[in-house]
Order: sequence, then C-alpha cells, then structure tokens
Amino acid sequence: MHLYLGHNPRTLYLLTSSREERLGHPHRVLTFRAAAANASQVVVEFLPGGQVNLNGTVKLTRRSVKGCLGLISVENDIFLAVITAATEVGDTRPSESLPEKVARIHEVRFYSLTSSSWDDFSSSQDSLVSPENMEAMPTREVYVQGLNSNQVFEHPCMPLTKILSSGSFYYALEPPWDLSTRLAVRLSRDSGTQNDVGVFDERFVWNEYIIRSLLDFREQLDPHECQDLDRCQFIVLAIQGYVGVSTMALPAPPVNGSPVIATLSLISRLGWKRAGTRFNTRGVDDDGNTANFVETETILSTDQHSTSYTQVRGSVPLFWEQQGIQTFGQRIQITRPQASQPAFERHFAHLVEEYDAAHAINLLGTKENEATLTAAYAKHLYQARGIWGDQLGITHYDFHNAVRIGGHDSIIRDLGRSEDIADNMDRFGFTLIDASTGQKITEQHGVFRVNCLDCLDRTNFVQDILSRKAIEQFLGLVHREWLQASALWTYHRELWAENGDALSRIYAGTGALNTSFTRTGKRTLAGVLSDATKSVSRAYINNFQDKNKQLAIDMFLGNLSSQTQVNIFDPVHDLVRKTLNERVSEYSSTCPCTIFVGTWNVNGRPPSESLIPWLFPRDNFLEPDMFVLGFQEIVLLTAQQIIQTDPEKRRIWEYQIMEAINGRPKSCGEYVLLRSEQLVGTALLVIVKSELTSIIRNVEGTTRKTGLRGISGNKGGVGVRLDYHDTSFCFVTAHFAAGHSNVEERNADFWTISKGLHFLKGKTIASHDNVIWLADTNYRIDLYNEGVRTLATEGNFDPLVGADQLRSSIEAGEAFVGYDEGPLLFPPTYKYDVGTDNYDSSEKMRIPAWTDRILFKGNLDLSVYSRAELRGSDHRPVFAFFRTKVRVIDTVKRAALSRLILETSLAATPGEVLEEKLAALALPSDTDDLPAPSSDDFHWWDKLEVNKGSLVIAPALLDASPANPFDSPGDSPLSSCASSDEELYSHAADLPIPITPERVGRRNVV
Repeated sequence: MHLYLGHNPRTLYLLTSSREERLGHPHRVLTFRAAAANASQVVVEFLPGGQVNLNGTVKLTRRSVKGCLGLISVENDIFLAVITAATEVGDTRPSESLPEKVARIHEVRFYSLTSSSWDDFSSSQDSLVSPENMEAMPTREVYVQGLNSNQVFEHPCMPLTKILSSGSFYYALEPPWDLSTRLAVRLSRDSGTQNDVGVFDERFVWNEYIIRSLLDFREQLDPHECQDLDRCQFIVLAIQGYVGVSTMALPAPPVNGSPVIATLSLISRLGWKRAGTRFNTRGVDDDGNTANFVETETILSTDQHSTSYTQVRGSVPLFWEQQGIQTFGQRIQITRPQASQPAFERHFAHLVEEYDAAHAINLLGTKENEATLTAAYAKHLYQARGIWGDQLGITHYDFHNAVRIGGHDSIIRDLGRSEDIADNMDRFGFTLIDASTGQKITEQHGVFRVNCLDCLDRTNFVQDILSRKAIEQFLGLVHREWLQASALWTYHRELWAENGDALSRIYAGTGALNTSFTRTGKRTLAGVLSDATKSVSRAYINNFQDKNKQLAIDMFLGNLSSQTQVNIFDPVHDLVRKTLNERVSEYSSTCPCTIFVGTWNVNGRPPSESLIPWLFPRDNFLEPDMFVLGFQEIVLLTAQQIIQTDPEKRRIWEYQIMEAINGRPKSCGEYVLLRSEQLVGTALLVIVKSELTSIIRNVEGTTRKTGLRGISGNKGGVGVRLDYHDTSFCFVTAHFAAGHSNVEERNADFWTISKGLHFLKGKTIASHDNVIWLADTNYRIDLYNEGVRTLATEGNFDPLVGADQLRSSIEAGEAFVGYDEGPLLFPPTYKYDVGTDNYDSSEKMRIPAWTDRILFKGNLDLSVYSRAELRGSDHRPVFAFFRTKVRVIDTVKRAALSRLILETSLAATPGEVLEEKLAALALPSDTDDLPAPSSDDFHWWDKLEVNKGSLVIAPALLDASPANPFDSPGDSPLSSCASSDEELYSHAADLPIPITPERVGRRNVV
C-alpha cells in the first residue's frame, strides 16, 4: 500500500499498490480527513480506486505501508498510525490449507490529519530507525534546555513510535486470521467467524483503543465492501509479546525413511488491561486484571497433527506495589491487605471461565518481602477454593532456595516429582488437531498460572519445563521416536530463551536472566556476568526511565483521563451518544453514602486516650460507610525520618483506630482498612464497611512533596482516590508551611499539591466528582494574641473568622478556589499545652488559630463540622460528616436504551422531528400490570377476593398473561409426576446441563 497527502481539505489517502492488486487485492482507497465541526472526529471513506484523483497529492513515504493501526488524538492533533516496516516471522501451521503467517513490526509512523506542523518530506525520513537509535532521538526537554542547538522539536507521537517500533509487536498476515486467540478457541468458532477480522480476543489486541473507530466503521459496511476492506488489510490488529517459528526435519518411522517436516511455534500474548513497566505496575486491579499477564502457547505442527499447549503468567493478584527508589532489596507494600479478596476472586473467575481450571505455581521465596506476598497469596486462594473447589489449586516452590541448594538442574527434577503438578498435567491435557480435517481430537481443560515477583526470569524457566513436559505427553502417544530428537529440544530451548528475553525487555527494559541455562542447559561464567550486568541495567532503567514509558503506554491504550477517543463522523451514532448522556437518569439510580472525615496533627505522639469521642462524637451517631482520616506529624519530623520514614508509628495508629471502630459494643458491622498512604509525617487512612469492598474500585494512593521547594517530604500532601459505584472521590490530607506570616508559602503549597498530585492514567485532583481536603493548613488569625485568646474563650468567633488567613485567601482567589467549608462554630484548634485545655503557655505563646480544616467540593451535603476534645497533642482533632448520593449505572438498561435510540433514529422518515420523537421514547417498564408494592400498612393481596382462605384472581388478569412463570413447559424435564426421592435423584442426574430457563413476559399469581 501507499500513503498520499492531499490538501484543501487536508486528506490522507491509503491505497492498495499495483503489486497487491496483482496478488488479487481489490483496487480500493481508504481516505481520512478531520471533521470540521468536531476536533475529535474524522471523516472516513472506503472508495474504489478509480474514484479518487491523486493529482496534486504528495507521497508521504517511499516505503510500502503494511497497514493501519488506528487513529489517536495527541496534543489536540489527530494522527493516523501506519506500519512502514515489518518482516515475516513465519507460518505457525504450514500444513493448513490457509497459511497462518505472522509479521513483526519494526517501524510505525504517525501522520497528522489536522496540522502540517509535523510534515517531513525529507529523504532521510525513509531510513529505518533501529530500536536502539529510537532512544537517542531528541526530545522536547532537550530542545528547551538548549535553544541555540540544532535540535528540533520532538514529534508529539515520538514516545508512541519508540514503543511500537521496539520490535515487540506482531500481526497476522493476509489472508486474515486471529493471532490474538489460541488455536483451540479459533477452531471452536463457526466457519463464518474463524477468519473474521472483527472477532478477536480483546485481552490481547493492543491497538484496540485507537482502531476501535475503524472497526465500528467496518461493521457499518455492507458484506461485500466489508470483505474487500479485509482483503486489502488496511486494518491491522497487533499483539505485543513474542512470536517465534522454527522448522526442522525429524526422523520418520521406518516405513519409508523420509524425514517429517515439523514446525515448532511459540506465541506469547501480553495483556494490555493492566499494562505498564516493572515498578509502576504491580499486582491486580479491581476488575481482576494483573500486571504482566501473558498467555503463552506452544504449537507443534506436522502434516498429520497440530498440538497446542497454553500457559499463563501474571503478577500476584493482590493490591501491592513498590514505591520510591528500588535497588536490589526491593520494598513491597500490600496496599489493601483486607480488601483484596473481591479482585482476587474476579481474577481467578476470569481464568476458570476462560480455561476451565487453573493451578497456580508460586515461585516466590520464603524470606523478607516475598514471604509476605506468599502468605497473603495462600490465604486468599484458600478462601477462593470455597468457590471453585478442585478447579483451583496452588503449589508454592521457593525457586531461589532450590537453585542455591541444588543448582538449576534441581528445578527440573523437583517439578517432575511434584504430585500436584504431575496430576494437573495429566488432568489438563493438551489440544490435539487432526491436520487433514481440522477437527479437534482432544482439548486442553485447565491452565498453569506461574508467577514470581516480576513474572520474568524464574517464571520463564519453569514455563519452559512445563511446555516440554506437554510436548513429551503428545509425543508419547504419537511419535515416541521424537522424544530423543535433539533438534526438536534445541529449537524448543532457543524459542523459550528468546521468549524470556522479549518479555523481559518489554516489562523490565533488559533481557531475561537465566537464559544462558535455558539455551544450553548449562550455567556458565559468561552467563553469570551477563545476568549481573542486566540486573544493574534494570535497576537504572526501572527507576529513572520507566515513568515516561508508562505515560506513553497509557496514552496509547487510552488510559489518560484527559484523552478523547477519536471517532468517525456518523451523525446517527453521535445523536445516540448525545441522547444517552442527556438521559443518564433513565439507566442509572442513586444510593445514599455517608462519610466521616477527620484530621489531626498528633505532634509525633502515639495514641494515649480513647478515640471514640473523635470517631463517634455522639451516641446516636450514624455509622458511616467510610472513615477518611488524615494525620500530620504522625512521626517526629527529624532528618532521619525525612530520609527514610518508619511506617511503624502509622501502623500503631491504624491498629488503635480499627480497634476503636470495630470494638465498639454497639457496632452494627465490620470495617476494613481499604488503603493507607504516608509521606514522612503526613498519612491518610481510608476505612470502609467490609461489604463495600466489592463495589469500591480503582483505589489509588499518591504523594507530593512541598518542603524545601519540593525536595523534602517534611511538608506535602497525600491523596487517595476511589470509585464508589460510578462516582469518583478524591481525599487529600496535607501539611502546609508553618509560620504566622508565611501565607504566600501556604498558598503555594496548595497549588503545588493541587496541580502536582497525580494518580495513574493521568488523573488529577480536579478530575473527580467529589473532592475533600482534610489538612493542617497552618493558616493563622491576624489579630493580637490576647484578643484572640479572649474572643476564643468567650465563644465570640465572628471577629476571629473575619481575620482568618484561609478565608481571606479564598476570598482573594489565592487558594482553595471553588471549595466550600462549614461554619467555624468551635474554638481554634491550635496550639494547646499537651494534656490540658490551655492555649500555648510556652515562651513563644503562639496565637491560637484554626490550622486544622476540612474543605470540599462536589455533590456533598455537610451535616456536622466540629472538633473533638482529645488532649494527646498540641492540636485538637477536627471532624466532619458528609451525606451524598453515588450514581449506579445499569449497563443492561444503558445498552437497551442505546439500541432503542439507534433503531428509532434509523427508522425516522423525512419530515419527522427526530428530537420530539426521541423525547417521547421510553424504555418498556418491567412492572406493567403489577399491583403496587406492599408496605407496613398495606399488602398487595388485601384487595383480592378471598374464598375459603384461597385467593381468587380476576379472569381479566389471568387472560392478560399467556402462562404461569412458575409452571415448567410441558416438555421440560422438571415437569413430572409425583415420584419417590430415589426416583427424583436418579432423574436429576440425567438432566441436561445447563438448564436454560424460559423467558416469560410478566409475573402472575396463582
């Protein structure tokens, strides 16, 4: 294919080449131009080649374009991503009638539809840039630092180009086939969808976000045009991971003596749903997606059979992370130890649903940090086995300890002796295909899930062993003479070594460790030195380069909160989207939510008194759904603590708080610590009712330093964000600059935190529905000391509020713009002599002030704003009680309303006022003709006629319904005459599984 640029209006033309047409591709053109009315829309047309006039156009590249990866909006420009260099890897199953060839992407370029600023027609642009040279390309930062140099601005898509041109992306060559899906699933599809470009495993198609609009465009074409579009291969679906293909001659049985040509393929598909780099992406998300999740399929193909064996790897499916600079003693924090079970179970539910059963092999060690993860993993899996029973299991194996004692050879022996692994190898089996008919002979029913800390080196080593065992199982049944074929196992080791290197470069930036042993079966000095070099390189790359790479990955996947997805101009679907947004109340509901918010500067002291007066200030206090507690100076702000904070003080407070909340005699339910986050002395705790852990999702924590111009954490902010159903919350605790006159510094601290506190995927404080600050703001009162003390003692707070620095800053627009605060009807909270009710009597005699504040914005109703009389610090704790409503989206109703709007729009006739027709549109009610619901004073059956104790239903009601929903159909196996228990049990054993219930129109009463 070729890519041309036209002007007036600016248009990109992607058209088939004469060579492709000679091979049977239709002569077609795909055109792209920006829509005039919408900055995120593109007009796309699929036209016969003869209808497009290319006079006056410019050929953008002399390279042959391999296909289009999609459309993306970057910095308010829309770009078309095309593959300009790729090489064929091989045919994974050459014995099939249709080839299953794979290509590896080497170069991707982005061409703007909206601006000529990034056009470059120089011949140098057509020289292939290697992945190594990609890293040396100039960046905007380099330009800014040296304006007098000859450096140029970095293309806004250069970070994406670096990732996509790294050699880790692959796609299926024509004729189309689904590279994203394992062999057994592909063959289970009907013949009409086996090679349908629109059918794929969405877990592994990395460009799904940027190609989605083109896939939607494809679905709207008529079948003939859709087929032509697929034959042109304009649309490319790419996976990331590794694909390796090796062909070899293996000895044949002594029938004719001629060798058998066999093809060994290895396909690793990296999941994108929790994608990222080593220290930036760990553990699980609330949907059950884990970091570095990879499905690896080994395929051995001959002219008689194809066998497939699948394994998966993925990070330990708990909420854990590694913050700060990580060297070789990696610090692990389990961030939601009491609230991981729902996400853990979602992860294994996905595995069991997809693969029928799962057996985890955990290779973590038994010392220090890894032991903590292992213990939590075992605990969560033990609870999950109550759901799935024998479909779920785990084997713990300390890889490093085994190597230390017996070397790498001992791993092979130990795994071979493991009864759990051997039993599951036999039980899971493998997929075997008859090459002549394409029919499945056997199918794999279960998968091994292998993990270590990074799911790289140790995991790859063990998966290599399991892959070999599976092939040996197959050969033992079909080709026993190949069990000793050295060529087969040499190629197998090489493919797995290359696989380990490829996956390691994606996640950690270097090749894998232990690959010298994988390749040769021996541990050499050169291999040891190579591993040491890789370890040092990883530490540097992961700590200092991966954050920018993570940002680029999130941009490519559409994870940034500020991103707008490019869509193709379609007035009908635009109207559907607009109408859906306007009618959100029709497919959603709200539920009440109560939040207790408290903040306390504890002056570096441990808890020394009951916390009940703060956490439950009134006897009739409603138990909230959430406690959000902020602390300042939870540790003494010493130089040692600033350099390396001790979390033990925070844990003491966590324990005492949980004891106070759950230990109350009148407690109505259990609370769990959802998330805690700490920056030196500033800490934030979010505690929720245990039953809410399954519906509170996307919980994240982050920090921002403000001390010493952002270098020191003695001052700064800590944030935790979460989604409660479909409403987002952000909580921020902070400790601003001290000193009576340092108002400007405090204002600056607010803006530094407000603009600089970032969560994953580009989310900021401002991108949430509800925001609450609970902080030691350190704002003071601009009055004389004696006057403040007198007014505070008298309870005359109005003059003090008038002189409050924070209120003055808000009114002047210098801080907390758009935030609200409750009335200050309680005495200033700072500064007291510890253990007394007396304001500061020390030599400094500090002026009393409301330093401790709670401010908020969003849909929040403040019920209480006060302070508690705890005397264990020089501050008094402050608390607030909020009521709000969280939105709950009914996705089924939303989809039904969307279909209804679409069908109505398409059925509109000329002259109809569509807006009026849509306004009158309503979802059908599920409760038509039903009586009103019962109440304490009225029962719905009270008005029905009673005859000798039996309810009599009016004939009109009976005639309105064709059937009783509680009656089984006549031919149902559940409809039977009275039988003995033994007969019933025997009959139940013969029932088909699953039994599909029949849908009925409405409920009836018998």
